[in-house]
Amino acid sequence: MEYLFLLMVGIALILTSIPNFKGNISTVHRYNRRRVSEADAPRYGRAMGLGTLIMGVSAALTAILQLLFDWEPIFYLLAAGVAVGFAIMLYAQFKYNKGLF
Repeated sequence: MEYLFLLMVGIALILTSIPNFKGNISTVHRYNRRRVSEADAPRYGRAMGLGTLIMGVSAALTAILQLLFDWEPIFYLLAAGVAVGFAIMLYAQFKYNKGLF
């Protein structure tokens, strides 16, 4: 029961990433997408969606594995997933938005 919140966050991140893959970047804050051109919007959405998906899957998988095995080093999976997802999102920000903000 203690990892239920982590599982819900993971599922929410997974569900948030789905529209981004389809080119809908409205789930990204306006100031983070204001300089993305219409031509780059689908690629930006896919990259942001991929980063969000990786973070969500790692959170959900960590919660499920913790519920099953209760082994503390499993949290390294969460840390790695968040780091990789964040790196992909930063890449998309710098490439398509020409900066963080």
